[in-house]
Amino acid sequence: MTQLEAVLDAIVLPRPTVTEEAPQHLCADAGYAGQPACDQMTSRDYTPHVRSRRDERDQKPLGHKPRRWVVEVCHSWFNRFRKLLVRYEKLDRSYIALVMLAAAIIAFRKVPGEINIIHG
Repeated sequence: MTQLEAVLDAIVLPRPTVTEEAPQHLCADAGYAGQPACDQMTSRDYTPHVRSRRDERDQKPLGHKPRRWVVEVCHSWFNRFRKLLVRYEKLDRSYIALVMLAAAIIAFRKVPGEINIIHG
């Protein structure tokens, strides 16, 4: 919440022109549910959509799990690699190599079992 203003101001890609026919939507989790965050989003011509996980779960059809936010999922996957969780590497290139190796292992595990002959 404290860095919302800096993140919204640091957007790299040019935004399309905001019109009534084509508004700019901004989806956020419950951490941005307060009025100051909503004011920051609307002052930058965004239409805020802030939902908690419970609201998202209740609106899903039965049998479907609620979607987790992409960043949370990635952090969870990388936290399984204990060597990355606490950084002991002295050189940056060693740490970056371990992060790339972890990303490759994560991607490799997502390959379906009938195609993946090693991990299946």
